[in-house]
Amino acid sequence: AHAYEYEFTRRTQTTIGLSETAFSRIQNIAAPMAGSKGEITSDHTPEDYMAKVEMARKRMHIGDIFEVVMSRKYQIAYHGQPSDIFHMMRRINPSPYEFFFQFANEQLIGASPEMFVRVEGDRVESSPISGTARRGDNAMEDAERIQALYNSEKDEVELTMCTDVDRNDKSRICRPGSVKLLARRAIERYAGLFHTVDHVEGRMREGFDGIDAFLSHMWAVTLTGAPKRKAVEIIEHEEISPRRWYGGAIGALMFSGTVNTGITIRAVLLEQGRADYRVGATFVYDSLPEEEEQETRVKSTAFFKAMANLDRTGDEPVEIKAVSKYAGVRIVMVDNEDSFVHTLADYFRQTGANVQTFRHGAPAQAALAKRPDLVIHSPGPGQPEDFGVPDLVRTIAGLGIPQFGVCLGLQGIVEAFGGELSVMDVPRHGKYWKLDHDGTGLFDGVAQGNRVGGYHSLLAVSTKIPDDLEVIARNEVGMVMAVRHTSQPIAAVQFHPESILSMDARAGHRIVENVLTVLLPGSGATKTAA
Repeated sequence: AHAYEYEFTRRTQTTIGLSETAFSRIQNIAAPMAGSKGEITSDHTPEDYMAKVEMARKRMHIGDIFEVVMSRKYQIAYHGQPSDIFHMMRRINPSPYEFFFQFANEQLIGASPEMFVRVEGDRVESSPISGTARRGDNAMEDAERIQALYNSEKDEVELTMCTDVDRNDKSRICRPGSVKLLARRAIERYAGLFHTVDHVEGRMREGFDGIDAFLSHMWAVTLTGAPKRKAVEIIEHEEISPRRWYGGAIGALMFSGTVNTGITIRAVLLEQGRADYRVGATFVYDSLPEEEEQETRVKSTAFFKAMANLDRTGDEPVEIKAVSKYAGVRIVMVDNEDSFVHTLADYFRQTGANVQTFRHGAPAQAALAKRPDLVIHSPGPGQPEDFGVPDLVRTIAGLGIPQFGVCLGLQGIVEAFGGELSVMDVPRHGKYWKLDHDGTGLFDGVAQGNRVGGYHSLLAVSTKIPDDLEVIARNEVGMVMAVRHTSQPIAAVQFHPESILSMDARAGHRIVENVLTVLLPGSGATKTAA
């Protein structure tokens, strides 16, 4: 990383001695647009932009180009401080190239992820970016989006062509054989999206310097297309407004010959009371119009968020409030020697309930004397009989205490009321199941087809489910995934709601909350369970 600090003096004015708070004295001297901040608009309708994809594909079909980057502009009225946008974009979307330029009647502000050209000594490098995926709502979804991005032939093609052109730009000035691909399709994470990135370097021939390297790469293939000249001709003809600063470069050309520049993307131009944000997508022959149009929105996430949050300081601490709806509820967790019992207990504690965990056998039996509000039978290895689950279920049922079982717990509940188990042909350990459920009770608010995590070798035999139990969920191959008692507050699931595999749309947490709603007295438990 590089940091450059300068002081400026002109006539009687100087920056020496001013506050180090970035840009605190810069004012927006352009005339503001009348009215409030208003809504973000675009110079393209979605249909207009998608039509550009079809235009480009026709040009590719006849061999004019093999890729082109078409841009669109978002804009919104803005008459606040430019520095507010700068600080908000830095906070929302930290990036390698963050910049704020004051140009008389306009300001250019941005947080760019992409290196243009960097030169140190005779070494020249760049990192072409192409390939984009929206981030998920959690780490599991992120992993799936990354996998889908890696598996996308279209995104791979985009980056391949960009890197081949970039290597050509270097070969013009570099020593024979020195141009090398250092990294291929590395993942970089930014606000709202992932990118795939290559890393290319070369060693310049004698007689060339950093300025030559800069000029040799003008302008970045990832912002123009290829062949460059023909792609730029199409851009000039088809784009409905000038790009201005978009797609250029920002950075430093040092007296030492060192060059460190980034591409001018993710940038806001403030002028005449308006904030303009230009964004583009790379079209290849495999492009789908809807996906390219959506990509421009994904790449605009930081801008949309920044403009929506300018009234916030961003320094307010995030307050995590415990859910107290079930504060005072006493739960006993029977641990059947499972490796996930504490995570399962934590999920129930997040509802505000008081959860105590006891090992199966005598400790659990003693805990029942305290008359808890709910007993949870945990997962575990082996057979339910190994831990006395069926007998314990019947004992607790006789006391009228609500019960919930997970995995082995479900199997023990099924056996307790006369059902049978069998061994699966292929065990399901650490893999997804998809749910087909009744949509009520335990599954209120859980989408059909929602994925959950399976860790089991046994299953309840569908044809041997006792009359006292009702199947309320199956998986995509018809296996029993959940049951409830027809007259008592007893329910169970075969899958693991506490698994990371059950994070889709917070399904695991939702089911845990529903357990308390359904099974606890005073919440309609008996009526719902019946």
